[in-house]
Amino acid sequence: MTSSTRVHIVSLGCARNDVDSEELAGRLEAGGFLLVDEPQEAEAVVVNTCGFIESAKKDSIDTLLAASDLKGNGTTQRVVAVGCMAERYGTELADALPEADAVLGFDDYADIDAKLRLIMSGAHLEAHTPTDRRRLLPVSPAQRQAAAPGVAIPGMGAPDLPAGVAPASGPRAVRRRIGGGPSAPVKIASGCDRRCAFCAIPSFRGSFVSRPIDDIVAEASWLVDHGVREVFLVSENTSSYGKDLGELGALETLLHRLDAVAGLDQIRVSYLQPAEIRPGLIETMCGLGKVVPYFDLSFQHAAPAVLRRMRRFGDPDSFGDLLERIRRLSPRAGVRSNVIVGFPGETEADVEILAEFLSTARLDALGVFAYSDEEGTEGVRLADHVPDDVIEERYARLSDLATSLVEERALERVGEPVRVLIEAIEDGVPVGRAEHQGPEVDGVTSFPDAGASLAVGDLAWGRVVAAEGVDLIAREEQPS
Repeated sequence: MTSSTRVHIVSLGCARNDVDSEELAGRLEAGGFLLVDEPQEAEAVVVNTCGFIESAKKDSIDTLLAASDLKGNGTTQRVVAVGCMAERYGTELADALPEADAVLGFDDYADIDAKLRLIMSGAHLEAHTPTDRRRLLPVSPAQRQAAAPGVAIPGMGAPDLPAGVAPASGPRAVRRRIGGGPSAPVKIASGCDRRCAFCAIPSFRGSFVSRPIDDIVAEASWLVDHGVREVFLVSENTSSYGKDLGELGALETLLHRLDAVAGLDQIRVSYLQPAEIRPGLIETMCGLGKVVPYFDLSFQHAAPAVLRRMRRFGDPDSFGDLLERIRRLSPRAGVRSNVIVGFPGETEADVEILAEFLSTARLDALGVFAYSDEEGTEGVRLADHVPDDVIEERYARLSDLATSLVEERALERVGEPVRVLIEAIEDGVPVGRAEHQGPEVDGVTSFPDAGASLAVGDLAWGRVVAAEGVDLIAREEQPS
């Protein structure tokens, strides 16, 4: 292997995985590898897998197999699986998928360059035996910050990279941007302490640990220096940020610090638990100039009986009150959520409660998921599993409702002023996201009459003149 061995990284799943992929890219580049944009050009293809639900796991397998097929092209020599699915299954995945030349877990990230160099030389690396990563940190959140440096936590930064990969002074970002663009995710915490009965993520991502504020601010500044205008704060549970830092309002403090970062124009917050949102957080998110009024609220259901079985909290009234508080402070705030249908014990009456709540919630984006058992979760052991055909029918019904509701909400925005971050020029048309639209999943806003007046990275003011599904069409117009 030469020092210029070409590597392509495929990043699957969520924005948190994208941060991890950029950490891997930074470490590999610092170790002498050359990152390339196309898998066909690479001698090694590293697939950052997703292990969340069955469809994501299938996509990961299909991507690994497709990458393995490239090994006949004369260029690609090795395919390596990393990420959540690799961490979750380890030896099991390696045995089931011999097409992958190695399966590496989170503990391999710190010396990923050395590991890949061995793999390229033909060495066989044994996959790890999966373990419950919640056991790696103390049960008490107050004790975790002291223990965290000894635990591999992808995407949370580390001080061990050479100059050129990170800022020259201060806490150092561990990443190399992949693909560029004016928006970038920043991981502010990792893991989760919740015990939702349908979710396996805490077992392979570990207990919740916050990233220090100084590190996050330093990484945001580094990203601004690399062309970023919007940072997207990501974690498994953002509303818990700071519980292990000894500061109840740590997220508000973080937002104030980021609001002062020179050159940063927008801050977007993701994945908030409705039951954990404090009035002060709503006020901060709606009041700071750079924080976009965008609320990613994890409702999951609305029927109290189902939520209790899920080990979650809430009901239509409390969720409605939360939405009212948000819109009282910011009438045009964007709200997105996800719901699960078919959870064990769910009745037709529960589905009607959910449908009625969604019909009044005025959500801008809504993901509907059909429940499926995830090994290792409490849901697998619950009684009264809903038959598969009933789950499919409920999923289809609620998906159709969701499509109708978010399209109605988009039409409500016709006539509203919008500020849009331009992310692409498609067939000569500037396309981006308004403040209520999150990356990749919440629709886009286009300026078909703008011509060459807008470029990628611009923040454009406009007024919505039409909607096509969840996508908006705007004309340029300065705010009054």
